[in-house]
Amino acid sequence: MTKLEPRDNGVAEAPEESLRGETETVLGRSFRALSTGIVSVVLLIAFEATAVGTAMPVAARELDGVSLYAFAFSAYFTTSLFGMVLAGQWSDLRGPIAPLSCGIGAFAAGLLLSGAAGAMWVFIAGRAVQGLGGGLVIVALYVVVSRAYPERLRPAIMAGVAAAWVLPSVLGPLLAGTVTEHLGWRWVFTGIPVLVVLPLALALPQIRRRAAGPVGGAGDRGSGNRRRIRLALGISAGAGLLQYAAQDLRWASLLPGAAGVALLVPAVLGLLPRGTYRAARGLPSVVLLRGVAAGSFIAAESFVPLMLVTQRGLTPTLAGLSLAAGGGTWALGSWAQSRPRLEPYRERLMVFGMVLVAASIATAPTVLVDSVPVWTVAVAWGFGCFGMGLVISSTSVLLLSLSAPEEAGSNSAALQISDGLSNVLLLATGGAAFAALGGGTVSHASAEAGASPPAAFAVVFLPMAAVALAGAWVAGRVRARAD
Repeated sequence: MTKLEPRDNGVAEAPEESLRGETETVLGRSFRALSTGIVSVVLLIAFEATAVGTAMPVAARELDGVSLYAFAFSAYFTTSLFGMVLAGQWSDLRGPIAPLSCGIGAFAAGLLLSGAAGAMWVFIAGRAVQGLGGGLVIVALYVVVSRAYPERLRPAIMAGVAAAWVLPSVLGPLLAGTVTEHLGWRWVFTGIPVLVVLPLALALPQIRRRAAGPVGGAGDRGSGNRRRIRLALGISAGAGLLQYAAQDLRWASLLPGAAGVALLVPAVLGLLPRGTYRAARGLPSVVLLRGVAAGSFIAAESFVPLMLVTQRGLTPTLAGLSLAAGGGTWALGSWAQSRPRLEPYRERLMVFGMVLVAASIATAPTVLVDSVPVWTVAVAWGFGCFGMGLVISSTSVLLLSLSAPEEAGSNSAALQISDGLSNVLLLATGGAAFAALGGGTVSHASAEAGASPPAAFAVVFLPMAAVALAGAWVAGRVRARAD
């Protein structure tokens, strides 16, 4: 696949915009309000994502729903997958304003519903509404970036989006813990929707001017659009069934697990670019790499605090802080990939980034040996997050450069589906292996507990390191061969 030439995106360009020159930046006068609005929206979503995990255990206990704890997470994920596909189709047909506005509205409504819940099933329903909104928002924002920013500025705005996660990753758990302790867990959910109003007010006028309306030719695919929506329902239902089956390692779980696979496989093949499963060069490898990188890293990271608390005796706060520096190095990696002089070396940067990710995941379980300092994890994770910054932002940049304007929405949805779906599949796989090797008793581990809990952690980290290392090979295929 050769690089696409610029095409008419159906949005009229103002005369002054065509004369901006090559010195305009994402924070210049023309883009300042739009960039600030986009980054602010992502900042609030990031804060919610990092804060909810802190408040969730308290909420589940108060609502007498600890047995349904995992569904509070899976409900968000399954509906967000559907929201991603819906946002891609909606944006291609009508422009990103409607899915973005509805997505933020649903996100806020879900937070309020969860915050006001008097029973666990209402709380889970709120998380499901919130996930639908989150899926709509993230894909709509990608379409906005594709339409509103010239190609040379996209790496910079993607770096800004990555940087928006730094403060929430460091301060989110601490602030959420303080709010939960002094005001109650409900304020973690109900306090965020009010903050969304200002960034939305900043961004919408600029989005309406620069990225509104359908792309020419995108509206003539009615049957194809309906098929993608059906596949989106299949992928959401299939992912939900697999998560349910992975939580209970009984023979009875095979039935919902098999049903999940039956729904998931054709949906994935229909929603991801042709050739994704075999790492075909160009766009398919970009989409596959996103899933490999995100899934392996997030699945491993989920077990780091538990390992440090149960095996090395750290407090939950110190265990969480061991990963805090990663937010800064992730942003640094994202900033590095945005430098224009490094653009010719983007493929090599991505290969290097995946090697760093694999090395950091493989290094983490060395702290299971008492003689290894616990700060080893913090150092390793800092390098791993730098690699993730190089890779994740680069996949976003490459996807937009390889997508025709009328395909930006569906391809952005495919990228996010690969990201989210790999998270749940690798988490489910790692969780099942963890439980099979005695992880169910890890919270009671002690020096006398034997080797079972350390082995349970090792069987999570080492396979994820192998998956990340395979991602280094996939990264070498993100550029299509020249014709």
